[in-house]
Amino acid sequence: MKKAIALVLVALSVASCTQTEKGAGIGAASGAIIGGAISNDVRGAAVGAAIGGVGGALIGNATEQPGQCYYRDRYGRRYIDRC
Repeated sequence: MKKAIALVLVALSVASCTQTEKGAGIGAASGAIIGGAISNDVRGAAVGAAIGGVGGALIGNATEQPGQCYYRDRYGRRYIDRC
């Protein structure tokens, strides 16, 4: 059952459109596999999928802006500008 869920999550992650969606799908699939393997429980897989999905979405969102980089000014504020 765990393998079937993992395969479905991987298939959904590949079918996504934007980098944010791909990152969320891949993160959720990876998190579910790791969480299930560590806890040997469905609840651990669900928590891993949630954490992985959020992390993957954040990373995917950051890569959607080609040629843009994050910088910090001397006051610690973040801003985006050309690389």
